[in-house]
Amino acid sequence: MRNALHSPLSRRGVLAVGGAVGLGVALAACGSGDDKSTDAGGDAKSGPWSFKDDRGETAEAGSVPKNIVAFTGTAAALHDYGIEVKGVFGPTTTKGGEPDIQAGDLDVTKVEILGNVWGEFNVEKYAALAPDLLVTAQWVEGELWYVPEQSKDKILKLAPSVALLAAETTVPKAIQRHADLAESLGADLKAKKVTDAKARFEKAAGRLRAAAKSKPDVRIMIGSASQDLFYVSLAKMSADTLYLQELGVRFVEPKVNAQGFFEELSWENVDKYPADIIMMDNRSSALQPEALTSKPTWARLPAVKADQVIPRVTEPIYSYDKCAPILEDLADAIEKARKVA
Repeated sequence: MRNALHSPLSRRGVLAVGGAVGLGVALAACGSGDDKSTDAGGDAKSGPWSFKDDRGETAEAGSVPKNIVAFTGTAAALHDYGIEVKGVFGPTTTKGGEPDIQAGDLDVTKVEILGNVWGEFNVEKYAALAPDLLVTAQWVEGELWYVPEQSKDKILKLAPSVALLAAETTVPKAIQRHADLAESLGADLKAKKVTDAKARFEKAAGRLRAAAKSKPDVRIMIGSASQDLFYVSLAKMSADTLYLQELGVRFVEPKVNAQGFFEELSWENVDKYPADIIMMDNRSSALQPEALTSKPTWARLPAVKADQVIPRVTEPIYSYDKCAPILEDLADAIEKARKVA
């Protein structure tokens, strides 16, 4: 992955290494698809297939795509609806070979990993998969998440593509769009696993709304750490935190840079904004709280001293199954929180 301190990045690259929607760090073999019974949903209808994505573009194919390649987090969401992919790109495995947090419940040993870090996408391996469909997120208008600009034209010539919004939308809308795509690919949205997860999500939303209402003075800071900088994100720019705002959660509002997503603070100024709870970017590209103990300004923050630091799922997997725990965990944190700032 390119270093944001030493090489120019597009706005999309800044989001990836400096914090998707405000938060990250300044970093950081499958079959051919001949088996039609298991991959993109065994019950998919035969005949022409099409899907209008969040760019307003319509992907089309002569039949329901079977050889699907997707950004890791998107593939994980499709998996929760019963749709499997052939290949993935984006954070998939850690340095130790374990599944990255963005892989969700994917079996990472059964997918072709075309790239594991920003800027990495093996076009030759992608072509060898004979892809029917490429699926990824859209954080910035007109750009495909983790599809490198330098090879984008080659990649997009090989298969239709679908982009689903990850910014300037909300969690329920993003979940619905991923569900819509999954259904078009053969998923059964009336399956008990799906309906149970939806019910859990709706219950969790109600609990979080009540928790936020009961603690109106609690302020939350959305943070992400690198060795040299601390990023504070603007809640309304991200699907997850915008939705949390809609549920009544109150966030610190930083003075964002020209990109509009976050403000960069030096570690000397990390106490600029009073906060009772800090939500920290949980992606593998970001420094985690246990790695910050040597920074005295971090240790002196009221929320840190009160042990009111919690993970933030910066790039959610947009299924009810994966988003319900996000709401539950934040509700629990707010219910237990003390006013410390």
